[in-house]
Amino acid sequence: MRRKFVFTVLLFATYSITKAQIVSLNNEEINILKTQISNAPGAKKIYAGFQKSAKQYLKEQPDPIDTIRTEGLLKGNPKKEKSKLALADMPKMYALALQYRLTGNQTFLNQCTSFLSAWAKINHSGGDPIDDTNLDKAIEAYDLIKNNMARGDKKIIDKWLSETASAEINSKRMKPGKATAINNWNAHRLKVVGEIGYALNNHEFLSWTIDQLKSHISINLYPDGSSLDFKQRDALHYHLYDLEPLLKLAIMINRGEGTNFYTYLSPNGSSIKKSVDWLIPYIKGDKKHEEYVNTTVKFDHDRARNNEPGFAAGTLFAPQLAIPLLKSVIYFDHAQQDLLNQLLNGQSDINQITDKIKAGNIK
Repeated sequence: MRRKFVFTVLLFATYSITKAQIVSLNNEEINILKTQISNAPGAKKIYAGFQKSAKQYLKEQPDPIDTIRTEGLLKGNPKKEKSKLALADMPKMYALALQYRLTGNQTFLNQCTSFLSAWAKINHSGGDPIDDTNLDKAIEAYDLIKNNMARGDKKIIDKWLSETASAEINSKRMKPGKATAINNWNAHRLKVVGEIGYALNNHEFLSWTIDQLKSHISINLYPDGSSLDFKQRDALHYHLYDLEPLLKLAIMINRGEGTNFYTYLSPNGSSIKKSVDWLIPYIKGDKKHEEYVNTTVKFDHDRARNNEPGFAAGTLFAPQLAIPLLKSVIYFDHAQQDLLNQLLNGQSDINQITDKIKAGNIK
């Protein structure tokens, strides 16, 4: 029987311990970013826009929602639209946190803390990883400022994140026999629990995540590089949707433990790298794929009938959809930077610069 994780005050035993940033940029990487902003004209221009947005967020108020609802809902559904509006807070938190780390200006720290605290007091996880995966930027923002926050605020936010991870681990959607225990849902579940584990320095969460990741690679990814999600959905969109959280998690584990799960080979011969390599010809355009033609999932048909872009059966896979994936891939494989640059076509933002710094492409 799967051991139930219980939330206790023991999870907060490390409050007073300074924790390294694994999810976000560490001190050395922040200094590298500062140097880039000062010396590289392109980075300086990007930062100017980022800085302007961060200053604007100082005037705004948080808009938390009690339960995020995106999964299984069609575009236009009132619950989904309400969640979409609330989730606009996520990049705001991240911008405020990063601007604080870059400038040391306490005003940005205070505003980011107020946003995080507002969400921590209101938001509760339903144990749905497709909903909780939207918390990425909030968790990264917390990771950036956790060592500078007031103890009382930190305690509230730690509790929220711990309860979110526990809800995912103990979710009914995780039970053996459930499709959501082995498909893309589980990839997002593992990423959420893993990033919270590293943000809180919670070794119990991390041990669970790493054990489950090994099983997921073995069950969800196939030795030829294809995946369970591709087989079920007949869509590279869902192959991407499975790999993206796995890559984010693999980066965190590599930064935290030094273990390389990108090349990790499961007992059945599958790996994240093989599944990325299998996808590359479609990203380059050497191969084409008509999406969703043979999907076995009703929701895909529902979205097509709802005229949601990209979900009509027979729609050709668009290589630009792979940009988020490649931004993570370059951490392990710098050779894919040229392909990413082709797809970006000169476009860049602050996140691309930080991704390059994490990957060691900027030192």
